[in-house]
Amino acid sequence: MSPRCKKPRKCRCKFTGKAFKPTGIPLSEVERICMSRDELEALKLCDLDGLTQAEAGERMGVSRGTIQRILSVARKKVATALSKGKAIVFE
Repeated sequence: MSPRCKKPRKCRCKFTGKAFKPTGIPLSEVERICMSRDELEALKLCDLDGLTQAEAGERMGVSRGTIQRILSVARKKVATALSKGKAIVFE
């Protein structure tokens, strides 16, 4: 049995093709962690805008549980990048 198709998510952030990296090291020399638009949008809505997961889910058109899973992955990526000096590349 194949997995379900990914439900379309409403993302307003247009930060694709850019990166956040440690200062003074060229991007070509830094290990990269890819972050998707929906991960960035969920982080912004919950951590920056202060919305609850349920409110963020309504804005993105997905369930609260989906937002919770997206946030968990996104926060792990950010923590890894900051603590290990890796670049975050936005797709």
